[in-house]
Amino acid sequence: MTLKVGVIGVGMIGQDHIRRLTEVLSNVQVVAVSDIDNERAQSAAPNGAKVFDTPSELIRSELVDAVIICSWGPAHEEQLLECIAAKKPVFCEKPLVTTEAAALRVMEAEVSFGQRLVQVGFMRRFDADYRRLKAVIEGNSLGAPLMYRSVHRNPSVPEGLYISDMLLNDTLVHDADISRWLLDDEITDVEVRVPRQSSHNKNLRDPVLVLLHMSSGALVNVEISVNINYGYDIRGEMSCEKGVASLPNRPATVISDVHGIRQAIPEDWRERFIEAYDQEFREWIVAASQGGATGPSIWDGYAATLTGDAALRAVDSGSIEKISMCEKPKIYN
Repeated sequence: MTLKVGVIGVGMIGQDHIRRLTEVLSNVQVVAVSDIDNERAQSAAPNGAKVFDTPSELIRSELVDAVIICSWGPAHEEQLLECIAAKKPVFCEKPLVTTEAAALRVMEAEVSFGQRLVQVGFMRRFDADYRRLKAVIEGNSLGAPLMYRSVHRNPSVPEGLYISDMLLNDTLVHDADISRWLLDDEITDVEVRVPRQSSHNKNLRDPVLVLLHMSSGALVNVEISVNINYGYDIRGEMSCEKGVASLPNRPATVISDVHGIRQAIPEDWRERFIEAYDQEFREWIVAASQGGATGPSIWDGYAATLTGDAALRAVDSGSIEKISMCEKPKIYN
């Protein structure tokens, strides 16, 4: 059976997913697209795909079995609610939504439906290196995890298009989600520290250091640098009672020659996580074909939203800010 999907939003990530779905993966067909820019939608649509003027028309169409949302964050709530009302499985790129209230409304709709329909695009959970790291932690050979260090470095971001708040309510969500997943734990408190400013983009509060307090007592130290200049560098190290487990540097090839010992650095997120993106969609296609969802849930998107909100409060207050979550619905257990 071929899953027929519609893609809402065909910017950089939307176009990359269309390429993936049409050229890499099987048992799936992009039959519809929609974008606020109709010309861009026409250009991005695969042969035979219908271009819809509005997301609502695409979601309601009988052509579409499942929906992929790659639109800008503030539009997600309305689109998610329409997908749930239409009983259609949906893959939603992060952020799930942009406010706590919106997350609660979307969660209430899915809980009322009675089963999961929504998967959130936290692709690190599908990365082979992170999965091996989680297997080491769960195997308990190193004892209880005590501290996790997460490093998130971008070579640069466009001046004027990326603002200081985005380090904490956009970039941080990946590190917050992978920390919760690796530790199988919830974040209870957040604090933020800001060192002297990078000279590469003086309009940004960059870099930042975020400390996440977990309910178990473990601590997560997140370094976010979005103008590190040399490449896209993602690192993770778990300190446990009896040892340390770390992600390997990617790509793994090390060159030794007359110039010394060196290793290439990925240029961007697409290069570093291309296999993880492929894998998350393989697993989503299977789940959506069965009428459901797998992997990161609305609950995980809700937790990430609360973490970003707390981090923004913490950078303003200079204090530790608490996170207060609602009771976890049974469908997310």
